[in-house]
Amino acid sequence: MPKFSANLSMLFGERPFLERFAAAAEVGFRGVEYLFPYDYEAQELAERLRENGLTQVLHNLPAGDWEAGERGIAVLPERVDEFRDGVRRAIDYARALGCDQVNCLAGIAPEGADPDELRSTFVRNLRYAAERLAEHGITLLVEAINTRDIPGFYLSTTMQAVGVVEEVGASNLKLQYDVYHMQVMEGDLVPTIERNLDRIGHIQVADNPGRNEPGTGEIAYPFIFKRLDELGYDGWVGCEYKPAGDTVAGLDWVRPYLSRR
Repeated sequence: MPKFSANLSMLFGERPFLERFAAAAEVGFRGVEYLFPYDYEAQELAERLRENGLTQVLHNLPAGDWEAGERGIAVLPERVDEFRDGVRRAIDYARALGCDQVNCLAGIAPEGADPDELRSTFVRNLRYAAERLAEHGITLLVEAINTRDIPGFYLSTTMQAVGVVEEVGASNLKLQYDVYHMQVMEGDLVPTIERNLDRIGHIQVADNPGRNEPGTGEIAYPFIFKRLDELGYDGWVGCEYKPAGDTVAGLDWVRPYLSRR
């Protein structure tokens, strides 16, 4: 049976961020994830996890100026020093939070940039991050994101992401497979998961169109979850969607899974 984590950057937005940990635990989640921890002291976040019996499943590496529209810096040749500083910062937080997975957002490819230079920068940065994270038993993830929501995002298909993972060649580098993003970009969801299961470290879900709760759109999530069980997937499934209304009212789709756990 899949184990689900609540993405606190998107769920329980009715409450201030630090109150979302308790909100997730109250409805039965045992894991949480969110985009970035860096606006809060690590010990404060760790205490929220302890108080509510929660596992910190995932957070991202620092991704540049998010408010200004940056969505990662890993492909940008002029930002390598900043990227490496971010790796060190992410490790400090991950260790304090007991988090064993960190995701790297590739970033938006600048118009007119040399694609070979972007690729080589990305590969070098991932090798550096994977080596540093491995020293602390942390898995590095990379995520393909659809170019409708983030035009120009560098890593946008499963095949492209697999190619990068293979070129980097680090045993602790895996895919973060976001079902919503890949439905937009390529479809063929279950066969893609089946082909790449050994490379997938984390899965995220939302429905399409709208990026709302599973069950609100076209994706056959009961079939996907059943197949994940049959395949023996034992990682987390992150609920990274925009609630169509009140978060708790929209959780009927996941309550049976939470209650069985």
